[in-house]
Amino acid sequence: MTSPLTLAHSPCPNDTFVFHAWTEGLLPDAPEVRLTFADIDVTNGMAARGELDVLKISYAALPHVLEDYALLPCGGALGHGCGPLVLSAGPAVPAALTGARIAVPSISSTAYLLFRLWAAEAVPGGVGDITVLPFHEIMPAVRDGRVDAGLVIHEARFTYDRYGLHRVADMGEEWEKRTGVPIPLGAIVARRSFEEPLLHRIAETVRASLRAARHDPTASRGHILEHAQEMEPDVVDQHIDLYVNEFTVDLGHDGLHAVRTLLDRSAELGLLPPLPAGALEVTSRL
Repeated sequence: MTSPLTLAHSPCPNDTFVFHAWTEGLLPDAPEVRLTFADIDVTNGMAARGELDVLKISYAALPHVLEDYALLPCGGALGHGCGPLVLSAGPAVPAALTGARIAVPSISSTAYLLFRLWAAEAVPGGVGDITVLPFHEIMPAVRDGRVDAGLVIHEARFTYDRYGLHRVADMGEEWEKRTGVPIPLGAIVARRSFEEPLLHRIAETVRASLRAARHDPTASRGHILEHAQEMEPDVVDQHIDLYVNEFTVDLGHDGLHAVRTLLDRSAELGLLPPLPAGALEVTSRL
């Protein structure tokens, strides 16, 4: 490489934990990289426009960008018991969402895709208006009555009771109950135009960065807290423990099966375009 790779990921603790060693130049043999922090809705748009080399995006956005990007088998967010939550300040029953105003973090997010899959069965009368808000503004909006319910992600799983809110449904719980497979949330992608040896090197660099973070968690602590949007340290720890797991190291057969299950089911319902034939073949080799 004659110039640094460009990378974008969120400021969330799982991403800053995984990528810290690489982005801070702590891996001597790693490709040089230039980092941009951006919320997932922004990185989805970046990928759609083909703007950067490596990005963290929503799995829901993946079918739209597979012509230009290959899915890397590491660094992302996929697991058990880590799904988005639907919260309300009122009755915690799905029927109460009929015609309701719902705040979501992004209409291109996996969270919203999982919500649509769930609501198609659980709220047959249909929800009302959908409002997109930054994820840290959703719980205050529900609490203050500006919306009737909110779809929340990340650390909200650990803090929603502080806002006096009630859990209507856990999208991950519902997904796992219906499919028996893990919940795909966030994917790492790299330019498909890169030759396979470079894609392999990027994937191995992500894995090396994760190994370094796990070997010395204190090294990345200040970096994580600096970008964690004022999260309390115990919440940061819970966040990392939940979203950084064996699938972050390698999707493997089970992880890829979960990804295909999500994308195929969504395509069958017309929520996403079909997964192109062979689109994940490179992923399986990395």
